[in-house]
Amino acid sequence: MASWVLSECGLRPLPRIYPKPRIGLSSVSTTNLNLRRISPSPIRTDRNCWALRVSAPLRIQIAGEEEEQTTNNGDEFFDPGAPPPFKLSDIKAAIPKHCWVKNPWTSMSYVVRDVAIVFGLAAAAAYFNNWLVWPLYWFAQSTMFWALFVLGHDCGHGSFSNNHNLNSVAGHILHSSILVPYHGWRISHRTHHQNHGHVENDESWHPLSEKLYNSLDDITKKFRFTLPFPLLAYPFYLWGRSPGKKGSHFDPSSDLFVASEKKDVITSTVCWTAMAALLVGLSFVMGPLQVLKLYGIPYWGFVMWLDIVTYLHHHGHEDKVPWYRGEEWSYLRGGLTTLDRDYGWINNIHHDIGTHVIHHLFPQIPHYHLVEATEAAKPVLGKYYKEPKKSGPLPFYLLGYLIKSMKEDHFVSDTGSVVYYQTDPNLYGSEK
Repeated sequence: MASWVLSECGLRPLPRIYPKPRIGLSSVSTTNLNLRRISPSPIRTDRNCWALRVSAPLRIQIAGEEEEQTTNNGDEFFDPGAPPPFKLSDIKAAIPKHCWVKNPWTSMSYVVRDVAIVFGLAAAAAYFNNWLVWPLYWFAQSTMFWALFVLGHDCGHGSFSNNHNLNSVAGHILHSSILVPYHGWRISHRTHHQNHGHVENDESWHPLSEKLYNSLDDITKKFRFTLPFPLLAYPFYLWGRSPGKKGSHFDPSSDLFVASEKKDVITSTVCWTAMAALLVGLSFVMGPLQVLKLYGIPYWGFVMWLDIVTYLHHHGHEDKVPWYRGEEWSYLRGGLTTLDRDYGWINNIHHDIGTHVIHHLFPQIPHYHLVEATEAAKPVLGKYYKEPKKSGPLPFYLLGYLIKSMKEDHFVSDTGSVVYYQTDPNLYGSEK
C-alpha cells in the first residue's frame, strides 16, 4: 500500500524521493512527512501583531511542492543569497582583453555627439517656440542631460580614459552643466561601488533598517515611498544625503570626504556655483520663463531619469534580492545583487548604463564594451545573472516594477546577516 502525506488539500500520495540533493535546502525527514524550510531567518513576534515578522520570506514547504517546482522546468532550487561557486577572477578571465581598453578618442566622440544634440534640441525648441513642440523637447532634452551625466559618470570611474586630467576636466564640464558637483559625487559614488549590497555601508538607495524606518514620521515615509516624490530626490540627496546619514556633497568638511579630498570638493563646488550663476544671468537676458522651458524643466526630467534608473538597478526584481551584513558581505556578493535593465531605443542614447552588473563588478570597463563583456561573463555568472526583460522602443514596462517595489520594499530587519526587504502594511493607511 502506498504511503500518504498530509497536504493543504487533504491526503495525497507521498512523492518519490529524488536522488539529487537540493542546493541551499536543509531537510528534516520523518516516516511520512517531509518538511523543508526555504528561507531560514530570525523570527520575531509582537503582542499587537499575530503575524510572523521575518528578515526574509519564510515558508514551510510541504512534501510534493518541491516536485512541482523542480520538475516543471528541470531546474534545482536556487538561493540568490548563497555564496557563488566562482570568484571575481573567474569572471574577469572570461571577459575579452580588448573590453578593458579605454580609447579617449572614442569617449570624446560620444561627448561631441551628445553636446551637439543638446544644443541642437535647444535651438530647435527656441526657434519653433510652440506648445506642441515644448513637451517633446522636454522629454528629449531631459534624456540627453541624463546621457551627459552617464559620460561624466565614466570620467569619475576612470573608464573614460587613462588620463586623470582629461577625466577631471571632461567630468567637471559634463556634470557642472547639469548641476552635479563632480568630485563630491565621484567620491560618494566610489563609496557606493565599494560597499554595494551592504545594509549599513552602502551609500545610495540603501535599505532602511526597521528601527530607522519606524523612527521616521509618517510624512517622511510617504514622501520616500509615494510616487512621484522619490523621483525628485537627487538634488536633496546631494545636499543632505539619505536618512540615517549626515553630510553634503558640497561641504569639504563632510564625513563623506577625507582631508586629502577637500580641495577637489571645493573645486567642484565652485564649478557648480558658476553654472548656477550662469543660469541666473541667462534669466535676465532671456527671461526666467524661457530659461525654465529650455533648462529648468529638462533638468527635473533628468533628475527623474537618474532616480528611476539608479533605483531599478538595485530594486524591483520579480524575486527579492538579498542585502548583507558582517562577514556575509563581500564585494562580489554585493555586486551580484545588481540588476541589468533593457531600455529599448534609450540603450544607446544613455550609453548602455542599463548593463549594470558587469559595470558594478568592473567599473573600469568603458561603457561601449559593457554589452560584449556581459555576454562573455554570463556562462560564469549562471543563475546569479538575472536576465532583463526585453523592452519595447520605450521602456514603459519599467514603471510597473517601480510602482510594485515602492509598495513592497520598505525596510529590512535590524538583525541578520542576509536580509530581504519587508513591507509595512500600514504605510498607505490600510492592511494589505
